[in-house]
Amino acid sequence: MRRSRMGKGLGFNLIIIGILLFIVLLDHCQGSKVGVCYGRNADDLPTPNKVAQLVQLHNIKYLRIYDSNIQVLKAFANTGVELMIGVPNSDLLAFAQFQSNVDSWLKNSILPYYPASKITYITVGAEVTESPNNVSALVVPAMKNVLTGLRKAGLHKKIKVSSTHSLGVLSRSFPPSAGAFSSNYAFFLKPLLEFLADNQSPFMINIYPYYAYRESPSNVSLDYALFESSSEVIDPNTGLLYTNMFDAQIDALYFALMALNFRTIRVMVTETGWPSKGSPKETSATPDNAQTYNTNLIRHVINNTGTPARPGEELDVYIFSLFNENRKPGLDSERNWGLFYPDQTSVYNLDFTGKGAVDMSTQANSTSSNGTAWCIASSKASDMDLQNALDWACGSGNVDCTAIQPSQPCFEPDTLVSHASYAFNSYFQQNGATDVACGFGGNGVKVNKDPSYDNCLYATVGKNKTISSGNTTAISSTSSSSTSRIEVSAGLPIIMAFISYFL
Repeated sequence: MRRSRMGKGLGFNLIIIGILLFIVLLDHCQGSKVGVCYGRNADDLPTPNKVAQLVQLHNIKYLRIYDSNIQVLKAFANTGVELMIGVPNSDLLAFAQFQSNVDSWLKNSILPYYPASKITYITVGAEVTESPNNVSALVVPAMKNVLTGLRKAGLHKKIKVSSTHSLGVLSRSFPPSAGAFSSNYAFFLKPLLEFLADNQSPFMINIYPYYAYRESPSNVSLDYALFESSSEVIDPNTGLLYTNMFDAQIDALYFALMALNFRTIRVMVTETGWPSKGSPKETSATPDNAQTYNTNLIRHVINNTGTPARPGEELDVYIFSLFNENRKPGLDSERNWGLFYPDQTSVYNLDFTGKGAVDMSTQANSTSSNGTAWCIASSKASDMDLQNALDWACGSGNVDCTAIQPSQPCFEPDTLVSHASYAFNSYFQQNGATDVACGFGGNGVKVNKDPSYDNCLYATVGKNKTISSGNTTAISSTSSSSTSRIEVSAGLPIIMAFISYFL
């Protein structure tokens, strides 16, 4: 009997252990994530509350901001959106010198809003190697003080601490297997990497294939920069095949880390993207190219494709950026990296799920024989997503939602799907009945059958619509960082080395 009970006990324990291991694996296998950078170097942006609605409407789950603005933190409370917040370079000296400065910052700017505001990363400094002031030596001391402050608050395992960098930290990146960090930054990179390894924090890098193409369009394939190339670049040292510049640059960083024996540090891309408009000589800065780059990027990341050197490995990426920032200096492209105009209309259609923006039903994405189409709410959408989309359409979207109020013709049936369908269609029709106008973060569906019923009449283009002057979908641009994208050009010698290597 004792043996039997021991056998059963052992079996039960094994089951428990198996379940625990499964939970651990789930926690570490969540898949790659796509976020967006939200900068505010502009004088025409919507309020943080409206931005929070827009972000939820488009199913953006991860957001990077460049400071710890209290109004932004409040706006994203209880939204479920994960926030990466930043310590600007201007604060590095104070943070590095005195722990009390960091403790006060955490007490006043972070702890009152956590965990309602879901802060998951703190970036200490931004592209410090490109800063005109010599602040690189301050990064690691400041990071250590931030970590100490988080440890005091019991949050050091919930909020990761790191710092963002440009590709200029590498002295060589092509071929990827020859990737190496610049010796000019060895004094702060070695302790930085030790900190990241000890605390399981990612190395954060900003990657911009756009600049490689812009600087040498005759030598760099546009398709290679846009993830569209059918040809392959071969790394002669490893035999690895590269079909896009993004992967080559990421692998160069991985090889640089391995060369210093830091094999466990993972890479996170904290900025990447493509501008939709530029100066006359920036001919590749177009909405089509921006949409192509970011769409292919999302699919590449969401599918957990990995890179040739790290196949199948998760890679979190943040797209630059949410809005146009009209106060950015430099060429026109500097102000034209955004996914949305300040009036919250889309520059181009972008689906953050990587799976397409509409239901694959028999009526989806089609029109009637006379060319008429309507937009309704997807039956697969969650109540939360529909409610957020409905609130946005009737608010910032400038849709007249009187008809779905009590006692009005479209109030019955009193369901979220029905009310959202009416609002979606109204927005869709008054914005040109385009695919973009029926996106709603993947929750809108184009149909060819008139959804009207009884006295509830659904609008069509030119009929029964309320038009707002600020509600046209057009071409826009944005660059949303606390630093100008001009700084990224510091990495151009490395990129040009790549070009000359493979010519």
